[in-house]
Amino acid sequence: MLEEKTTQEGFWNDRRGSEKIIKEINEIKSLFSTLEIIENLYDEIRILVDFYDSGETEFEEELDTKHKTLKKTVADFEIRLLLDGTYDFNNAIVTIHSGAGGIESCDWAEMLFRMYSRWCNDKRYQIEILDNQPGDEAGIKSITFLVKGENAFGYLKCEKGVHRLVRISPFDANKRRHTSFASFEIVPELDDEVEVIINPGDLRIDVYRSSGAGGQHVNTTDSAVRITHLPTKTVVTCQNERSQIQNRESAMKVLKSRLFELELKKKAAEINEIKGESSEIGWGSQIRSYVFQPYTLVKDHRTGAESGNINGVMDGNIDDFISTYLKHLKNRGENNE
Repeated sequence: MLEEKTTQEGFWNDRRGSEKIIKEINEIKSLFSTLEIIENLYDEIRILVDFYDSGETEFEEELDTKHKTLKKTVADFEIRLLLDGTYDFNNAIVTIHSGAGGIESCDWAEMLFRMYSRWCNDKRYQIEILDNQPGDEAGIKSITFLVKGENAFGYLKCEKGVHRLVRISPFDANKRRHTSFASFEIVPELDDEVEVIINPGDLRIDVYRSSGAGGQHVNTTDSAVRITHLPTKTVVTCQNERSQIQNRESAMKVLKSRLFELELKKKAAEINEIKGESSEIGWGSQIRSYVFQPYTLVKDHRTGAESGNINGVMDGNIDDFISTYLKHLKNRGENNE
């Protein structure tokens, strides 16, 4: 038993090993906790059904509510059981980039960020913005944020790729239909147990004044940090924190995850679930299309999953797309990193 290992002499001497075991224990406990919730809901529903069958119809509304809760809990549990990748339990570092198209794509990138923010809120995940580059006129050029919560990476890895928008542009006086693109990139936030050696001599660190919205201190001091890893030309920026030290720590965290991802790219069999193949942010490379006009449809081009409720999707109702893609990966035997 894993818990028995925690009582063995010298268990805590191996910090990385002990943290890995504790993490596994917490994952298992969380699964059994959810299973217990499902069993309790089932028992409560059986009692309510007995009451209703005996003529006590005042329990109908409560029975209906419990039934809906049970269905959603079971559905979420089934999705969760599909998560068996090495880093699925981890937090996620996400970057959304606008594609070509200026104001249209910047607005679309902001719409996607809002969609994922609402999804995270529904999951009770926390979002911490690490870097935000506003568009010249509206929207955002790019935004990097940390999603904190159990299985955040496991779920959000399904969203990696290019997202395509088709709509009548609110910025076009002639009301023409426009197509815009934005990309969703993701890496897992690494635990301390994962060692990534970064040579300080390989780094170029620049500080500059924050360009985004913020308080007086943020915008009037050189607190923003840009770190360039010279051998790989990987660039990470962070400007959301108040101090240069905090921004540097956050930027190093992102850099560590991205360098780890690059290392995994050398092992083709291991990279599929971590990042996938890079795609140009443009026509023909999209994983999903969001059509507002002349009809409403959201379609995932990898699995064929569709929804006509585009407003619901943009409000964060994307679980059906995530679960379908996880099943797609499982069927292809690609869920393990």
